[in-house]
Amino acid sequence: MCGRYALYGPKKRSREQMEYFESIGHFPPRWNVAPTDTMPICRLVDGKPELVAAKWGLIPARATDPRIGGKKINAPCQNILKWAGYREPYRAMRRCLVPATGFYEWTGEKGKKQAYHLIHAEHELLAFAGLWGAWTDPEGKEILSYTILTTEPNDLVRPFKDRMPAVLNAADYHTWLTAEDATALLRPAHNEVLYAYAVGPQVGAVTKMDSDLGRVPNDDSSLIEPLEHADRDYLERLA
Repeated sequence: MCGRYALYGPKKRSREQMEYFESIGHFPPRWNVAPTDTMPICRLVDGKPELVAAKWGLIPARATDPRIGGKKINAPCQNILKWAGYREPYRAMRRCLVPATGFYEWTGEKGKKQAYHLIHAEHELLAFAGLWGAWTDPEGKEILSYTILTTEPNDLVRPFKDRMPAVLNAADYHTWLTAEDATALLRPAHNEVLYAYAVGPQVGAVTKMDSDLGRVPNDDSSLIEPLEHADRDYLERLA
């Protein structure tokens, strides 16, 4: 399960990542991406990578109400060939890469949950496997949307959730976007790929109150500040 993630410009990108995410700096940094937000995804157009903005939450082409997308933010990988809403974009090569710096998970009892930020252990860019779709509203306006594919958790994520985003290796980007059957790539990331550290509870809120502006988006760099000194030291070494 992935219900919140972030994209705030990791400093390290491989040559393969630069090919697919060269223009990612044109998008503003985000520290608290929530369902239905508009974020960049990379898809292939005429065989070439294209970074476009899309709403998080896949709206099926035949949907009568676009709000259904808010319930389709994640697609369990074992269902992509079972449910038509996932099977159709998968077989039609409407696959995408969802760039992220990290994602959030929570653990603990209700009312006392601790938030954690999970990032690449070497502060590199992550890319989740995704599916995208195009829905046309009654006025003829096209809306692009996407879902993040999830798989079984690795040892790091298992204490938080029974699902995790399918993190793709950079060398597999082309295969995911073009292969007739790329389901073998939808596997848990190796345990050493990710690093998890505790952050404050504020990230759980989509909005916050501002004394001058009233209610505003809760989305700034303070949300990724580590609570523990050991984590802070580790992140400083990666900077």
